[in-house]
Amino acid sequence: MRRLGPMICLSFLMCASAGPLAAQQYTVKFATVAPEGSSWMKIMREYDDAVRKESGGRMRFKVYPGGVQGKEQDVLRKIAIGQLQSGGFTGVGLGEIAPSVRILDAPFLFRSHDEVDRILTVFTGEFEKAYEANGYVLLGWAEVGFVHVFTNVEVKTPNDLSKLKMWTWEGDPIAGAAFKSLNMRPIPLTLENVLTSLQTGLLDAFYTSPYAALVLQWYTKAKYMVDVPIANAAGAVVVSKKYFDTLPKDLQDILVRNGRTYFRKLTETSRRENEDAVAEFKRRGITVIRTKEGDLKVYQDAGVSARKQLTGSMFTADLLQRVERELEQFRMSQKGGS
Repeated sequence: MRRLGPMICLSFLMCASAGPLAAQQYTVKFATVAPEGSSWMKIMREYDDAVRKESGGRMRFKVYPGGVQGKEQDVLRKIAIGQLQSGGFTGVGLGEIAPSVRILDAPFLFRSHDEVDRILTVFTGEFEKAYEANGYVLLGWAEVGFVHVFTNVEVKTPNDLSKLKMWTWEGDPIAGAAFKSLNMRPIPLTLENVLTSLQTGLLDAFYTSPYAALVLQWYTKAKYMVDVPIANAAGAVVVSKKYFDTLPKDLQDILVRNGRTYFRKLTETSRRENEDAVAEFKRRGITVIRTKEGDLKVYQDAGVSARKQLTGSMFTADLLQRVERELEQFRMSQKGGS
């Protein structure tokens, strides 16, 4: 009986030492260009907290924000070699994984958030298969929002855009097609060079969502914002399928289920904050340029032209036709219900 005491103590110590080992069994290294302190990162950390709690501490994220792991293409390369396992990407990075998903960023395609939601409802299954075929699992959509042109030169008509020293994200064919359709010759630069180029006068215009313009401080170099969005910028969080497949089924379920919840929350938050950012810009003296009815058709026609340019290289004609047809039917149903 005297030996039971030491044996019980030894068993307790073994169990106690096993706990922390189990708690650190799975660490998902995640990187994004989204800056620390932004709502994107706040909700990412909420997601991490939920995953830790529901997994009993067996899984957690190690987060690298603000582009510290490099550009989106750099993050994808690091995921491919196993240095990272997951990333939050804009359409630029998503297009590197599955080009067809860039239909979500197609120029002048969407006119409302309801339209975006409709297309995601109908086509997400198809996009998930495209991700998986290229080695990734979708954890959730994380929309950046409607993208507007900001400039320090007044733009009275669409023709005035051709005079701008406009930035375009280096290597992004979507923006290239949009600006080409508007007879513009933008200046390609990486994301981190935009603010400096605005400060030095290399650029006098850029495009992004209002909230991003606020967070990145780009708005401080703008006097005007064009009210017609040139696109809705998609975003998503994905994880390496190779890594995902090594996880126990319960952890896979925890990742995906919570991802759907928290990144939907992020999308809704982004939409509110984009609206709030526009209101803030107005308070700070930025003029929102209202587009005339006739000029609106110029933008819509430019969108048709740009989407044709992208057909074949980014998405198929069949996918484009199906998405446009779904949108047209949705718009008709909305009119009928009003």
